[in-house]
Amino acid sequence: MSASDQVDVADAAALLAAASDVTLLAHVNPDADALGSALALGLALRRRGATVRVSFGYPAEVPASLRSLDSAGLFVPAAEVPARSELLVALDTGSVDRLGPLGDRVAAAGASLVVDHHVSNTRYGSHNLVDDRAEATAVIVARLLDALAVEIDEPIARCLYAGVATDTVSFRFAKPETHRLAARLLETGVDGSGLIRHLMDSHPFAWLGMLASVLAAARLEPDAAQGLGFVHTVVRRADSAGVRPEEVESVIDVVRSTAEAEVAAVLKETPTGDWTVSLRAVGRLDVRSVAVRFGGGGHRLAAGFTGHGTADEVIAGIREALVDAPTAT
Repeated sequence: MSASDQVDVADAAALLAAASDVTLLAHVNPDADALGSALALGLALRRRGATVRVSFGYPAEVPASLRSLDSAGLFVPAAEVPARSELLVALDTGSVDRLGPLGDRVAAAGASLVVDHHVSNTRYGSHNLVDDRAEATAVIVARLLDALAVEIDEPIARCLYAGVATDTVSFRFAKPETHRLAARLLETGVDGSGLIRHLMDSHPFAWLGMLASVLAAARLEPDAAQGLGFVHTVVRRADSAGVRPEEVESVIDVVRSTAEAEVAAVLKETPTGDWTVSLRAVGRLDVRSVAVRFGGGGHRLAAGFTGHGTADEVIAGIREALVDAPTAT
């Protein structure tokens, strides 16, 4: 099977059912959809008798806000992931480089399955289950669990609900069938409101100081983004000292609320002096096209990339790329 081969849910489920040793990987700096999808599928496969491990390239530990999802202790640090697995599953990861230091495990595996919903996915697995119409990778994993005839109980449902709720921004962008899936997950006993508060609406006090500094530096350009408005800010390493990575990632959700801007961008300084860039759009411009231009990817309204140079140079590049960004039809 070539690296570009797409499989359906039934074929992917058959591949999973036949494996006795499975490594499931989320992307670096995992979010709730990436890690929740990996853990949900891992719980199901372990229940079927497989040896299972879940990991990601970095950080070294599960982010504090996501630890409650790993009810069975499936996570292992990147250093403990074997060089070769019978089956490797990469979840919510659009390209092999997003696996970071674990990217080499894909080619070494007996078989590799990519499960993802990003339109920019490069189909880097030997088997690829990619549906860019799904609002979250967790939605696709739920289909796989049904095909495997695995009961979705509360621990699995909690992981899936976390992924669906966060990637749809508390169901603001969810289709009717996704609401039906959410209802099914809640019926297992998942505390939906409590889980969403823990994942999205609860921050340590240090977050307020970081946010105050970062928002003070925000700039609004009403004439940019094809006259629809562009707002941006920068999180420098000094701003984020002592703050958890997930708190830094949450800044974009505040900046994107600017009423006068169609597009929001947040640049986050890395230890190497580069920038991880988060882009969001309200609905009229395609920011994925901007991210792809700089080697990144994502969705039409939510995307990202790694930027190089000064913050001003990265912002200038985004501003220029937005001139040609496709508009909604």
